Amino acid sequence: MNLKKSLVITIALSLVLLSSWEIYWRLQGYYPTLNDEKALWAKHRANVETATKEDIIVLGSSRAFFDIQLKPFEQLTGKKLIQLASTGSSPLPTFHDIVNNTTYNGSIIIGVTPGLFFSTTFPEAFPWKRSQSKVNHYQDRTYAQRINYELSVPLQKSFAFVSADEEEWDDDIDLKSLLRQVKIGNRTGAPIAPPFYYFGDVDTNRNMAMTSRTATDTAFANTIIKVWEFFGNGVPPPDKASTMAFFLKDLNTFKARNGNVILVRLPSSGATRVGEHEVLPRTEFWDDLVKQARVKSYHFEDYDTLKDLKCPEESHLSYEDAIYFTKTLVSILTKDDAFTNSKTN
Repeated sequence: MNLKKSLVITIALSLVLLSSWEIYWRLQGYYPTLNDEKALWAKHRANVETATKEDIIVLGSSRAFFDIQLKPFEQLTGKKLIQLASTGSSPLPTFHDIVNNTTYNGSIIIGVTPGLFFSTTFPEAFPWKRSQSKVNHYQDRTYAQRINYELSVPLQKSFAFVSADEEEWDDDIDLKSLLRQVKIGNRTGAPIAPPFYYFGDVDTNRNMAMTSRTATDTAFANTIIKVWEFFGNGVPPPDKASTMAFFLKDLNTFKARNGNVILVRLPSSGATRVGEHEVLPRTEFWDDLVKQARVKSYHFEDYDTLKDLKCPEESHLSYEDAIYFTKTLVSILTKDDAFTNSKTN
């Protein structure tokens, strides 16, 4: 058999095997998705360098990511939205980066998830390190990394079997993830976390939307609720003193150059909401933050149009409700003239 014939057979066999693997996962209900990764975040962080005072940045944790929808926000305000919220993260490292490493002085909406906002300033703690790693990647990324990411996007959009988020979902199906899911006993004796499944789709604009399965399948949503319960039971006490001091220092610097910050407490429901009230009482955390920050601030519980929104898995809104929330929030912010400078508030 000559080399040319061997090459043709190898290519044909590879195509058949890859097609079969793709078809198998499609039949299991998987579909091509874009990975929410550092490279995508960094691409949008770069937009801050050229952002004008009229552009708006969104920071926060996953609630700000899921609940603030780009398209209706931009249509209603006529302003460009740069989505830099990050799942499972404190927004403080990102805010610090923008304040100290850019000249941007427009409006920044900061979504406040109390358990993460007030969590810690310890560099190695998960909520801090997670967002700081994105900042570090943006600052250190090479041209090769940028090109590699751009080349990967068409593949991510075309093939289900290459989907692998940095969140390391328990239902990721790339080879690395499948190998990671092989468990051989519990060697450490530590509590085993419940499985954490993928429940949101992101696009190239970093617009995140809850999957329809999460919004409609109660049993599936309950698997995510169990994860919130697991992490809630093991989370360290909040470090209000250090997080407030760190944030207020950057806030004052940002105000000094005529920057505008808007604080938003996004919806939660069910046992998650009850737990937040018990561990991080509103008067002690949110109200004190508002008092010391002296910026425009909005808590969903203060509005009849928002306070009864239900989160399918207790912490994030469905895509449809997120659109409603965004439109309602924009109406509230616009009527309150919230996009003006907050320096003197």
